[in-house]
Amino acid sequence: MDSIIPLGQKNTLAEYMILSEHGRMILDSVENGPLIWPIVEENGVIRTKKYAELSAAEKIQADYDMKATNIILQGLPADIYSLERECKLYDAFDKFTHIKGESLHKYYLRFTQLINDMNIYNMKMEQFQVNTKFLNSLPPEWSKFVTDVKLVKTDDTTSL
Repeated sequence: MDSIIPLGQKNTLAEYMILSEHGRMILDSVENGPLIWPIVEENGVIRTKKYAELSAAEKIQADYDMKATNIILQGLPADIYSLERECKLYDAFDKFTHIKGESLHKYYLRFTQLINDMNIYNMKMEQFQVNTKFLNSLPPEWSKFVTDVKLVKTDDTTSL
């Protein structure tokens, strides 16, 4: 069991880990990566060992790998998760395309949901980027209409 060592101005996280029981194992996890769980063959199928099947030393290492992971995660700024989400949304926007057999309505709903998710994170996109992505990702059978939309220009002097 780890001894409780308060983190003060003179104690660094590394000192805490070194001074705690198995602290060296926590630092090893950080420096060298976590335990690579052993595999077993069972009825011709290869699988990773379950926690209960690990040796005593492997269980200790797995436990301290988890502690190291938690220590690292606690030290990350809260906005790192929103940055990760933003990256995933930009990636989804870049890769957005029509799915074969998908109705135009379903396509529109998926696209709208993506744009709404981006708006939740205050991700700013120019309207022309959104419009262009929507039109260019439509299936080929809509290409005639896409061309028509691209050719239409707003004319304030249109007479009725």
